Amino acid sequence: MQPELISTQRRGRRIALSAEEVDTLLTEQRTCRVATLTASGGPHVSPLWYAWDGTALWLYSIVRSQRWADLLRDPRAAVVVDAGDDFGELRGVELRGRFEPVGPVPRTGQEEQPELAAPERLFAARYGGGPGGSMYHDGRHAWLRLVPDKVASWDHRKLTF
Repeated sequence: MQPELISTQRRGRRIALSAEEVDTLLTEQRTCRVATLTASGGPHVSPLWYAWDGTALWLYSIVRSQRWADLLRDPRAAVVVDAGDDFGELRGVELRGRFEPVGPVPRTGQEEQPELAAPERLFAARYGGGPGGSMYHDGRHAWLRLVPDKVASWDHRKLTF
């Protein structure tokens, strides 16, 4: 192996976030970027709000979107959540895996869905007016869940120059 690759890998481990730091970042940030593959094989990236429950990332996606069509055809995706403005402040997490629809498509909210109780509570608290906020169902959205197969992270605040 080339020395440059070895030193890069070691630095990557040094600046990786701990499991607790990953959880904190995913809980605190509000927007993720989801990368999917289009039918032609090209990338499609879209920013979205999300909910993190400690083990899975949940998206409330429009079912007639490019993202939804891409994920139904090929559920593999990558998601990035990051923070920081200056290079020395940058930190983030990349999650890779397969998205799966959960619950009715589209979600109307007319029926109880126990498996959606936690993500809907988290999403409503975060984006729907606080802890007492209610989940908005318009019959155009449905839930996608990603339990990551791979997690990569970085925190430039840990770099030493």
